[in-house]
Amino acid sequence: MTGYTMLRNGGVGNGGQTCMLRWSNRIRLTWLSFTLFIILVFFPLIAHYYLTTLDEADEAGKRIFGPRAGNELCEVKHVLDLCRIRESVSEELLQLEAKRQELNSEIAKLNLKIEACKKSIENAKQDLLQLKNVISQTEHSYKELMAQNQPKLSLPIRLLPEKDDAGLPPPKVTRGCRLHNCFDYSRCPLTSGFPVYVYDSDQFAFGSYLDPLVKQAFQATVRANVYVTENAAIACLYVVLVGEMQEPVVVRPADLEKQLYSLPHWRTDGHNHVIINLSRKSDTQNLLYNVSTGRAMVAQSTFYAAQYRPGFDLVVSPLVHAMSEPNFMEIPPQVPVKRKYLFTFQGEKIESLRSSLQEARSFEEEMEGDPPADYDDRIIATLKAVQDSKLDQVLVEFTCKNQPKPSLPTEWALCGEREDRLELLKLSTFALIITPGDPHLVISSGCATRLFEALEVGAVPVVLGQQVQLPYHGMLEWNEAALVVPKPRVTEVHFLLRSLSDSDLLAMRRQGRFLWETYFSTADSIFNTVLAMIRTRIQIPAAPIREEVAAEIPHRSGKAAGTDPNMADNGDLDLGPVETEPPYASPKYLRNFTLTVTDCYRSWNSAPGPFHLFPHTPFDPVLPSEAKFLGSGTGFRPIGGGAGGSGKEFQAALGGNVQREQFTVVMLTYEREEVLMNSLERLNGLPYLNKVVVVWNSPKLPSEDLLWPDIGVPIMVVRTEKNSLNNRFLPWNEIETEAILSIDDDAHLRHDEIMFGFRVWREARDRIVGFPGRYHAWDIPHQSWLYNSNYSCELSMVLTGAAFFHKYYAYLYSYVMPQAIRDMVDEYINCEDIAMNFLVSHITRKPPIKVTSRWTFRCPGCPQALSHDDSHFHERHKCINFFVKVYGYMPLLYTQFRVDSVLFKTRLPHDKTKCFKFI
Repeated sequence: MTGYTMLRNGGVGNGGQTCMLRWSNRIRLTWLSFTLFIILVFFPLIAHYYLTTLDEADEAGKRIFGPRAGNELCEVKHVLDLCRIRESVSEELLQLEAKRQELNSEIAKLNLKIEACKKSIENAKQDLLQLKNVISQTEHSYKELMAQNQPKLSLPIRLLPEKDDAGLPPPKVTRGCRLHNCFDYSRCPLTSGFPVYVYDSDQFAFGSYLDPLVKQAFQATVRANVYVTENAAIACLYVVLVGEMQEPVVVRPADLEKQLYSLPHWRTDGHNHVIINLSRKSDTQNLLYNVSTGRAMVAQSTFYAAQYRPGFDLVVSPLVHAMSEPNFMEIPPQVPVKRKYLFTFQGEKIESLRSSLQEARSFEEEMEGDPPADYDDRIIATLKAVQDSKLDQVLVEFTCKNQPKPSLPTEWALCGEREDRLELLKLSTFALIITPGDPHLVISSGCATRLFEALEVGAVPVVLGQQVQLPYHGMLEWNEAALVVPKPRVTEVHFLLRSLSDSDLLAMRRQGRFLWETYFSTADSIFNTVLAMIRTRIQIPAAPIREEVAAEIPHRSGKAAGTDPNMADNGDLDLGPVETEPPYASPKYLRNFTLTVTDCYRSWNSAPGPFHLFPHTPFDPVLPSEAKFLGSGTGFRPIGGGAGGSGKEFQAALGGNVQREQFTVVMLTYEREEVLMNSLERLNGLPYLNKVVVVWNSPKLPSEDLLWPDIGVPIMVVRTEKNSLNNRFLPWNEIETEAILSIDDDAHLRHDEIMFGFRVWREARDRIVGFPGRYHAWDIPHQSWLYNSNYSCELSMVLTGAAFFHKYYAYLYSYVMPQAIRDMVDEYINCEDIAMNFLVSHITRKPPIKVTSRWTFRCPGCPQALSHDDSHFHERHKCINFFVKVYGYMPLLYTQFRVDSVLFKTRLPHDKTKCFKFI
């Protein structure tokens, strides 16, 4: 404290000395700092100035510290080592870059080798898979051949009966005749072809008494029948016509019996003979009642229980249209379902049951027990009560306004003329048929005539009386077309008729129309049905359906056909068969002679429909037990139970598939050679293709210098008799497969689309499966049907310009379908595809199947087709309405179902395939 005070006061002594020292130190520090500042600032400036002055001196242009060009710096001694290092590093870098590029090139080559190896591995896997498929299919075929233990059948050799007749042991009772004891099977081998010999009625005495109309109609149908032979020595069946007789001719039973026994081939007992008595009137004489017919079958419309042998004799329809074909255009439509009257009945009972039994003593001798009560009085009272109740509009008349038609005792006689009865039935939903009061009268011509007329105009028959045997009893399913009600239930008939739904009524009406057309309408149908019933009973298959013999047009082939990549590109999938076999036909004659219950195709038409009993041939109606047959051997196979087929895709046992199958392309063309050649070339390499049948529809033959393409399968050019679109559906004998692909000459389809359509058809062999879809629509203002080609989710037709169908439909179209439809197709040169859709829908009661989403397939650069004409659609409108009149209803069915190939060509990863098994 003292020191500090002294310093502030400028004190002396030791305190002053210390202060001086501190001050001198500060002066020295400041000087030192100033000196360092001068050195650090000014010395570099001076040095810089000096050096720059030296560089600018003109001394031989030399610089010591300035920038130097090129390698001038290397001349400086202390930089030479650095330059050498740089050059060494640069050289090494260049060498390393060269090595890097060389390695990259080697890597690229190795990558290419790796890709090639991967492809070869994939190809090897595909080859291995195909080899496995071949081995699997070969093993499967071998197992089938071993299981069959029989050779492949070809066209069967015809076996004929012996000329000498060995004879049969006589039956104990003539009325006990059945097939097993009264029919000689030895004269009818399975492969005999069912030859039938028909006696010439003019050569015998009873022939002069026959009704001329009946005799002429019978002779005409005999001449056209496929089974009739003139060689009686080889005949399986002998047919003799004995009625109907002219009025007022009366033939005594003894005389008729004597004439029958004098027939050249009667052989004492008349076995294998059929005696036909056709009736045109309701009171036809029962000529054969007191005649001993031996072992001969009897076919007629009137039977008493004393003479009828169940399972042996045949109840046939009356011959209403003797020499005239029915006019289908005059038949009323099947819709609307409900008509003016719920039911109608007109008739008059001439004689009661009791009086008839008292007078007809010749009948009573054969009767056992007392006759049942007569229900006719109860029927009359009940029906009148229904009429008076006015719950429904009905018409019942038990007294004829005019003189009733002659009839048998206890039978309700017909009233009025046939035209008047038909007009009333056209207004009737149901037609009552009251059976005779005589319980021993199995069937009468009057009842059969009422049944005929009801079916003809679409009135559903209601038969009162269970004892009656309807025509072709045991062969036709009458419960699908008629109601058979016991007479004691007459009080419940009204309730029963009102309970039927419209859909059931329409189904029964359609079935009745089919039965009438096929088995009742003409003399041909009656005679053919008689033969079909006998042939079915003795288990002989039907004769082959007639095929159109193709007149081939010679043509030159050999032009190498290229494959359009847009048409044949199938990606990485091999969609064709793995076999390397040449084209093969569908198996024939393998199942025609197999008569078992499992072969019946009733399940194929399980729902009642117009062709529930499938028509067989134009000569021979098909009965239920023979619906499995198709004459040429190309019959429908049961849907389901397939064993897989060609290629891996068919090995999953898809329903309806056969082991190996191909299809035939039928292509209609008319003077468009270039378009045709292009279309044929697009078929080159198409899997499953058996043959191409080109229907040459022009009278002008192809050019002589025209070179046809070689597509790997035969091309058959068929010449037609006239230019007709119906030629598209002729069953040409050159078509050897069941599947037909009908395709226009200007249609464009890829191979994968065709194969997909073929696979879909194999799953639905009874349907039309195709590509362009159309539908029909109801025009409310004009009250008519219209043809519509607009794109829609709903369709009812698939045009046959690109469609698969079974060859059997070609037979039906050409030989069974009403001729009026084919005539209209020729008139308009249009509508053949609509007609085929009508036919198939009418038969199956199913809509067609459309595949893929494409709607048009026309060639953009092709010449103008018929469909481009302005009148094309107007004609198609007319066709639809005309076809509806012929069929009596609209058979086309709407559908929104379409089959698309969503995953058909989609490759899925192996780890994803399991997921799709549960979709």
